[in-house]
Amino acid sequence: MKTLLVAEYRQGKVQESYTELMAFADKLGADSAMFIVGDSAGQLPKFQGTLHVAEVDDFGEYNPDVHKYLLLDVVAQERPDMVVFCHSSYGWDLAPRVAVSLKAPQISEVIDVEDGAMVVPACNAKLRRTIVGSGDVTVVTIQAGAFSLGEAGNGIPNVAPVIGDYQGVVNLLGYEAAEHGGVDLTKSEVIVSAGRGVGKPENVSMIEQLAQALGGEYGASRPVVDAEWVAHNRQVGTTGLTVSPKLYVACGISGAVQHLAGMKKSEFVVAINTDKDAPIGEVADVFAVADLKQLLPVLTEKIQTL
Repeated sequence: MKTLLVAEYRQGKVQESYTELMAFADKLGADSAMFIVGDSAGQLPKFQGTLHVAEVDDFGEYNPDVHKYLLLDVVAQERPDMVVFCHSSYGWDLAPRVAVSLKAPQISEVIDVEDGAMVVPACNAKLRRTIVGSGDVTVVTIQAGAFSLGEAGNGIPNVAPVIGDYQGVVNLLGYEAAEHGGVDLTKSEVIVSAGRGVGKPENVSMIEQLAQALGGEYGASRPVVDAEWVAHNRQVGTTGLTVSPKLYVACGISGAVQHLAGMKKSEFVVAINTDKDAPIGEVADVFAVADLKQLLPVLTEKIQTL
């Protein structure tokens, strides 16, 4: 088994997500080569193996048509069984272009590997299914936060220049930061988040009251935001915000990988859930198996009297 890992380069920096690609390949037990459009004279991924580098000054940080042709050249050289992207805006755009050109199957948003098969979420992450590509090569995107190395990436790559005379129609003008509006959870030291387990929109007020008692802000998981119980600027997860508070309190949140990816860098995690087997328990420092509708009012009152 051989994988070609597609690393990302943005605003003059290699994105750390390349280590997640390496962790995926390790779990698959695959040999790997890597591709990046970056700066061979600057920062490079810490990777032990062949690193195919197309110069960013020549081909741009974002130019999907051009990057596709460069990547197809590398695929022809390496002949991998899998071409692996992060499930990011870059991967969303480039992976299907490569899959169509290769006439290859694509498996998106992979969160685990079981016996060589790709595990992906289904039914709004309530279920999982396993998929195996049917072609000679399979294009894969992996969900952010689903795979991680036991330690930081290391190694000095064997750099192989990628050249070509390709032209695209996209001209990258720059990057524009998303508006946080009202509240910026990325700067909060304490966050209390509401999940599907809050039951109904009226119960979100309990989450807000606990957050206020702790001197923090309240957030939410995607199902709560999708139900329009909480504004999108408070969503934590891969399709929302990535936060790293000193204290993160997850209330009624099962712990889907998409949510965990947004809060896994929190210093201390408290989880409250009626399901003792909820995945959130695997990352929680304190896990209270309780009905949040009973526990939160009492907890808030106790904190307010301190």
